[in-house]
Amino acid sequence: MPPFTHVLAGFTLGFTFRKELAQVLRETRPGSSIANLDPARLTGSAITALALDFDGVLAPHGLSAPLPEAREWLVRCSAVFGADRIFILSNKPTEARKAWFRDNFPEIRFISGVRKKPYPDGLEQAGELARVPLSAILMVDDRLLTGCLAALVAGARPFYVRRPSISFRHRPLAELFFILLRAGERMLVRLIA
Repeated sequence: MPPFTHVLAGFTLGFTFRKELAQVLRETRPGSSIANLDPARLTGSAITALALDFDGVLAPHGLSAPLPEAREWLVRCSAVFGADRIFILSNKPTEARKAWFRDNFPEIRFISGVRKKPYPDGLEQAGELARVPLSAILMVDDRLLTGCLAALVAGARPFYVRRPSISFRHRPLAELFFILLRAGERMLVRLIA
């Protein structure tokens, strides 16, 4: 597949799902993060599996391990869902990240070898591996036109992280780029909805 095909898909699928994306944006509190997600409450809303982005959700861009508060949250999620029903669906599944999860959460699996988000392939694979319907998967992402859009395309449920993990100390230019990208996505969704 040619590079950046997923970027074009973000725009075309984003236009198709513009009303749904606008609704996600309207219903998301400005400070939302994984700290707002109580695993026990999620099961009450028929969520039985999780797909998690890494950058911005579990850690700032470029880190190879989740932040301590994300690790604690993963422990709670594992107790509620079972670690075998938690998946990392990142467009950057580095070997260092995979190694960290193998050492610390060996049952949490990375979804790789599929087209990048916003294509629904990764969520479809997660549904097959967890043996749950796509409507029972919550995709947690800090990007509207990648993970949240992939959830809408697949028929899964999106959770939009409006307060992503950021560290200007580690990767200042990358963080600035993604701050601007997220703001641009929100502006675009509001304009086309």
